[in-house]
Amino acid sequence: MKESVRLLLIWLGAASALTFALFGWDKLMAKLHRRRIPEAALLACALAGGSAGGILGMAVFHHKTRKPPFPTLVPLALLAHAALLAWSAASP
Repeated sequence: MKESVRLLLIWLGAASALTFALFGWDKLMAKLHRRRIPEAALLACALAGGSAGGILGMAVFHHKTRKPPFPTLVPLALLAHAALLAWSAASP
């Protein structure tokens, strides 16, 4: 496996794990009526490589599934991250 692909997979995996945890934490805080994670921070984490974790968090925790722009931007970010990974794997 190419080094660039390996590093990109590590980045996307770590960012996705963090994003998934943040979605879960935010949902828990919402149920407890406690201080929440700003939506901008959740979106930023998803766009910065954590889109897979964001989609998984939306599905598992049923969180931010209808709140614009999450249902649109997070899947688009996943497509962009998949395209970046494919491009990285195909480049010489």
